[in-house]
Amino acid sequence: MLAKAFWAAVSLAATLVAVPGFAQEEPPAMQSEVVEVFDIPEANQGIGVDAGHFYAIDNTVIAKYAKDTRQLVKSVNYEDRGAVHFDSAAVVDGRIYVAHSNYSTWPMTSSLEVFDAATLDHVESYSFGIQLGSFTWVDRAPDGSWWGGFANYNRVFDKSPVAYGNKFNTQVVRFTPEWEIAEQYVIPDAIVEKFDDMSNSGGSWGPDGKLYLTGHDPAEAYVMEAPEIGSTLKWLATVPLDIRGQGIAWDRSQPDILYGIIRGKGDEQNRVSVNRVLLNSAGQ
Repeated sequence: MLAKAFWAAVSLAATLVAVPGFAQEEPPAMQSEVVEVFDIPEANQGIGVDAGHFYAIDNTVIAKYAKDTRQLVKSVNYEDRGAVHFDSAAVVDGRIYVAHSNYSTWPMTSSLEVFDAATLDHVESYSFGIQLGSFTWVDRAPDGSWWGGFANYNRVFDKSPVAYGNKFNTQVVRFTPEWEIAEQYVIPDAIVEKFDDMSNSGGSWGPDGKLYLTGHDPAEAYVMEAPEIGSTLKWLATVPLDIRGQGIAWDRSQPDILYGIIRGKGDEQNRVSVNRVLLNSAGQ
């Protein structure tokens, strides 16, 4: 009882000592509100956003839409150029950076694909080959460094009798400017358990300097930062969102706005979800 009372009183950023059998308690929840939700057929894997447009991502398709009218500007299918499974996207300095993999084929291979945001022309590719898992998201941090996620899964596909990588092998990495891996972190077990048989699908750096991660399905994002010591990311808070996991993207032209997607089930349409996050609202 004394230990429980003590940990209930610690600050938002505090975590329990990382010793065997002693797990972190779930941190406070932040507050958010839904600004709008609307049908976008290509919003199946992830989304990118800049000041004037959002970019809906499907497995092999990027579709550019005007923010103000929601009218389609241009859509390109890159399947005939080798695209297999696009995932999350980040729009930075006029370029769309897209995480790409061969999901759900074994062995896992991944690449970074870069497109011109104005024209959707493919301008650059960087292959990671067989490495840490399936590349699911990429984004630039406030300090200019690039980060990404390599997902592994507990789901078993018919091509293999074993789990597709084991979800506890999922890692968040920091890249060098040459897209080599500089640092690798794991996600706290309590979050990984929320992924069920799937994994970390999205990631985007918030205006508060924290990294927001999503799973494949849960309607929430996990607020993270690098640990002072060790290899496990520190879980600071959880923010509820009107999403079904998948890719997310902070709108850097409106610092409190976070875009996500709601993948349709059955006869439902795929939708884009625009959320306003009340930053620093945890525990209030």
